[in-house]
Amino acid sequence: MLSPSSPSTPILLGVALIALVALLTIRALRKDRREYQQFKRFRGTLKRQGMYRKWLIDSFRTFGGTGIVVLLLAGNQVPLLLADINSIGWVAAARTAFSQSGIAIAVVTGILVLLVGGMVLAIYAARHIDEVPAIGDIQALLPRNRTELRYGALLSINAGVVEELLFRLALPALIYGVTGSAVAAILGSLALFGALHVYQGAAGVIGSTIVGGLLMLVYLVTGSILVAMTVHALIDLRSLVLIPVVVYKVHKKTVRRRSPTPPSSPGLSLPPS
Repeated sequence: MLSPSSPSTPILLGVALIALVALLTIRALRKDRREYQQFKRFRGTLKRQGMYRKWLIDSFRTFGGTGIVVLLLAGNQVPLLLADINSIGWVAAARTAFSQSGIAIAVVTGILVLLVGGMVLAIYAARHIDEVPAIGDIQALLPRNRTELRYGALLSINAGVVEELLFRLALPALIYGVTGSAVAAILGSLALFGALHVYQGAAGVIGSTIVGGLLMLVYLVTGSILVAMTVHALIDLRSLVLIPVVVYKVHKKTVRRRSPTPPSSPGLSLPPS
């Protein structure tokens, strides 16, 4: 890890930051939007499953891999950033309260109960409508059968881990190492996190930025990236597992084989919703 006291550290971290922002921006504008538009045109479940699988591997490699590389460079900035943020009165008070084991357990339990319970009740209340309102263009992402549902669960858990690793832990440390500003570190990481959801449209960018802010708040107050990862995964599981199961009953739908099956085709089709 680069030493925070070295004069060359901000320069090296600045180069790494520029490279990272360029990589993620180009990926979002060219690759993500193109692949999502292609995905929306898919009708057969095999093609959809193939794209789910591609996204799972690519996300793990891109966000997880870059998160680890950034931490290897800027990991020493993490405690400095947290110390700077903890100098804010209400953050320090919250962290002090949370550091007491009994309160910590109660807070985490309360967050999870409210989050999961609220999501379940809201979705259950909407189970009879044709389409659940969503922030951003994500309807095509929802799994349509039992097999796709497994990919929805894997994508949700993966996103909770690797995206929090990069956008709540590694990237803020990198920005802080360059600027020395906790405000710039938080706002910069949130802006990039939201912008990378451009494939979901303007509403998706705004909604993702707000969710990212809530996840950042969870991380700063609890001081635990694991709690933020858990909350993030639960939010994604709501969209990619809970809604498809409760509202669209996709867990009851399996891929059927057509009869007769053409020799050149595996003969798999998506059951009608």
